Amino acid sequence: MADNLGGTLPDLPEGRRILVPGQVEDDASILLGAGDIRTNRALLEAVRSANPEAVILYKPHPDVVAGLRKGSVENAHELADMVLPEADIAALLDGVDEVWTMTSLTGFEALLRRKKVTVLGAPFYAGWGLTKDLGPKTERRMARPSLEGLVHAALIDYPRYLDPVTGLPCPVEVAIKRILAGQSHQGPHLRVLAKVQGFLASYAYLWR
Repeated sequence: MADNLGGTLPDLPEGRRILVPGQVEDDASILLGAGDIRTNRALLEAVRSANPEAVILYKPHPDVVAGLRKGSVENAHELADMVLPEADIAALLDGVDEVWTMTSLTGFEALLRRKKVTVLGAPFYAGWGLTKDLGPKTERRMARPSLEGLVHAALIDYPRYLDPVTGLPCPVEVAIKRILAGQSHQGPHLRVLAKVQGFLASYAYLWR
């Protein structure tokens, strides 16, 4: 995802590498989809406990690193072999064997790369037999889709796309065409608005 890209990938330690993507702890996906483990520290502790010999790579969420949202982990290097706030998430996914997460979309991106994924929450891609589910039991239908079926449902059947050029609804093929042509970027005012929205989200309890 565009807001989760960083710099180049450093040399990674040898061994079974597990990527742990940090999340915004007051995000709706955590508030509504997490199980007993609801913080990045608790997630790291669970991963380390279950995988004492693995190489754990922790990538904090960019909004948390920027101080805009809740979810920082003090002394995260005590639980992770490397803390990689600036690493490119796509390169990290290519360089690891597994992903452990609460509800992060990074888990879905890992599935697209045929990586093993363990979830401790209930994201949309869990409960279909494609992930190792250690979180709340999800009430799914009996269907057991293939990865291709899940991707089709999540990226083509379910969503509705908006053409950034015409401002009108469009099929997924047009959305991809705009992305490849570099016509999907947000204007400066929208980027500023997104940052303000992220900052205010941390104080949502004041008006909820």
